[in-house]
Amino acid sequence: MDLTIARRKMIDSQIRPDDVTDERVIAAFETIPREVFLPKAMSAVAYSEVELETVTGNKLWLARDLSKMLQALEVKSSDLALVIGAGEGYSAALLNELADTVIALEAEQDVADKAMSLMSDLGSDRVACVSGELTAGFPSEGPYDVILVNGLVEFVPDAWLEQLSVGGRLGVVVGNQRKGEARIYTRTAGSTSYHVEYDCVPPMLKGVALEKGFSF
Repeated sequence: MDLTIARRKMIDSQIRPDDVTDERVIAAFETIPREVFLPKAMSAVAYSEVELETVTGNKLWLARDLSKMLQALEVKSSDLALVIGAGEGYSAALLNELADTVIALEAEQDVADKAMSLMSDLGSDRVACVSGELTAGFPSEGPYDVILVNGLVEFVPDAWLEQLSVGGRLGVVVGNQRKGEARIYTRTAGSTSYHVEYDCVPPMLKGVALEKGFSF
């Protein structure tokens, strides 16, 4: 199978039809090979419209949902971005094509190490892979112009919003395994508000549990 052709078919059948018109986002999906984040036995289905398990047991978003989120974040080439729950780094590698610098935060050190190795192989040299508690974000490198939460969560920790710069955007899907809202939070000088872009149910983000007393 020619995976370059499969990648283009994914863009033409899954991304463009879902109103993704930002050519920079489309070019990022053309550039970054999904198959390197998957077990070799799964290369032939790397561009199928299904959630696929990665080399360390995480799951990739459907391309249509992730591309819509990246477009909604309106990433600029000068932006400092943070990916929370980055896994092996597919989303971070895509952001590397759009932003100036990307911090990829993963809860497990071995997964972060694997991501760093993959970033090196891809030439994604403006991505730094780090480990830490996901709900805490990564304040030492902030504030961030863009924060992408790489999975479905049941609540949004205050720490994530506090690490946005003024004018910064946080993209996150909030909900449960039946229904999720893709939200864009925007921080102003005095407050933070959000709007809903679309509905989707990406893979749950490990390590971000529902706070007691919270309901979606």
